[in-house]
Amino acid sequence: MAHTDQQTVRHVLRREMAGTIGLLTDEHDFRAMRRYRTFTFDDHTAYLREMEDFLRSRAAQGGHTTVALFDPQEYADFCADKDLDPDLPASRTRFTAELAGTGTTLPYEGQPLDELVPALVDEAVRQATWEYAATLLARLGTCATCGEDIGRAAFARASRLLARILDTAPPGNRHLVVSVSGTPETLISVLHADDEGNGSTRLDEAEALEFTTVLALGLGTHSPGGLVMRTSNPDQRDRVYGWRLRGQAFQPLSAGEVFDAYCNDIETGELISPESDVDYCEPPDLGEEDTAPGHRH
Repeated sequence: MAHTDQQTVRHVLRREMAGTIGLLTDEHDFRAMRRYRTFTFDDHTAYLREMEDFLRSRAAQGGHTTVALFDPQEYADFCADKDLDPDLPASRTRFTAELAGTGTTLPYEGQPLDELVPALVDEAVRQATWEYAATLLARLGTCATCGEDIGRAAFARASRLLARILDTAPPGNRHLVVSVSGTPETLISVLHADDEGNGSTRLDEAEALEFTTVLALGLGTHSPGGLVMRTSNPDQRDRVYGWRLRGQAFQPLSAGEVFDAYCNDIETGELISPESDVDYCEPPDLGEEDTAPGHRH
């Protein structure tokens, strides 16, 4: 009886123990790990299949698992910094434990890996974009005229503009894209703002932070860019409109300019066929001081 009770306790403990696994999401990273003797997988597809079976098994037992993006180069750097042998399973376990607190992670909620992997990669891109934009924003220093911190002021202005854009938008779910091209490399951020049906809007906080930071970087560095929003409502035609970033200005786009911006691939410049049941139009008046002439850093 005592032995049975002990087994029951252990089962409960295993079920309630949260865990993190590091996932090699692409073939290139998988091949990089194969140079380690103790990494015994030899086929990426089979590896992903085994990982999915493991995740499903843990979920079936009531366990909570977080999936982390495992980067072989970061792992090698981690082992060098901590003086660890990278060809030991214990080193990989320790690195994965670090990822749980500092890396890109998503909770496993029963979704198939062909959904989880793209979401994990997108999350990594979002986090890297935010970190890069935030770093550049912090380096802008203070205004020579008024002494104000330029990055902080730009972020505050970007926050106000985003709030006004959402407040003046027609009812529906909103899909916003901001691009800034004057920085060392073009930055693109996407924000989804879902209509809750009671006058409130639901935003992902991390997504909103990244979006606002990229917009702030465009404003703070006077870089060329733009912001386009699409509003979808089941009772109406979709509406698309936007603004351009030019110097210190945040200017509305004409309906024709919105059409050109939305119907051209942002990376290749190639024409994209316009969609049916979509209105390309001018944006509403934001009606606030941040779009008017005045002192800008």
